[in-house]
Amino acid sequence: MTRGRLARSRLTHLAALTGAIGALVATSAVLTRAQAAPVPSAGRQITAVEAGRDLFVTGCSSCHGLDGRGTRRGPDLSHAGAASADFYLSTGRMPLANPRDQPVRKPPAYSRREIDRLVAYVASLGTGPPIPVLSPGGTRAEGNGLYTENCAACHSSAGAGGALGQSIDAPPLLRATNVQIAEAMRTGPGAMPVFGPETLDDVQVASIVRYVSYLRHPDDRGGNPLGHIGPVPEGFVAWIIGLGAMLAAAYWIGTRD
Repeated sequence: MTRGRLARSRLTHLAALTGAIGALVATSAVLTRAQAAPVPSAGRQITAVEAGRDLFVTGCSSCHGLDGRGTRRGPDLSHAGAASADFYLSTGRMPLANPRDQPVRKPPAYSRREIDRLVAYVASLGTGPPIPVLSPGGTRAEGNGLYTENCAACHSSAGAGGALGQSIDAPPLLRATNVQIAEAMRTGPGAMPVFGPETLDDVQVASIVRYVSYLRHPDDRGGNPLGHIGPVPEGFVAWIIGLGAMLAAAYWIGTRD
């Protein structure tokens, strides 16, 4: 064998050896990554956050983004918290068919289990108010005063809601659960202000909840409540029935022999 052919043979063997070593290194790296990565077993249960993300991507990401950071169609949820997510989902205010619509109460689009999973995922996006735990304290009398001072101007003295102008309404409170009332105070949905712990402590929130609970079935000692929709219909009835009765009595007296 000539010296040139010998040199080429050695180079060929060296290249083959180098390739084999490279393949072994690459295979080792792949195996190392595979061992390091968590491999879900067939029996592993996914977490509530993982299940919630799947629901979020399917039903919410078109407005709020795949990462929950918001888009032009919907706000950022990174600091919405569990309380806000639970309020909007449990009252059926979300999801919206049209992002421009005002969220209104309707039957929830998700089951309670699905809502819990979505809430867990939204809460995992960042900091935000948790779902309130109602204090065992508080009194209905204190709640009456606090409600009159902070809530009645928008939701009416009977909790029947009212119009705020510009196609914005303060919703009625009589269908809200106790937790939903507390969630609304802590998160301030829509045009409602936020009543944080520095404004109303947990006992005061519990007092308002107790009073709103009373408004669902109040002690109507004055007679027919007329749907608890406020003084305007009551005044109307007073004028029509009261004045009509007076005119009828005057006519009857005037026609007597």
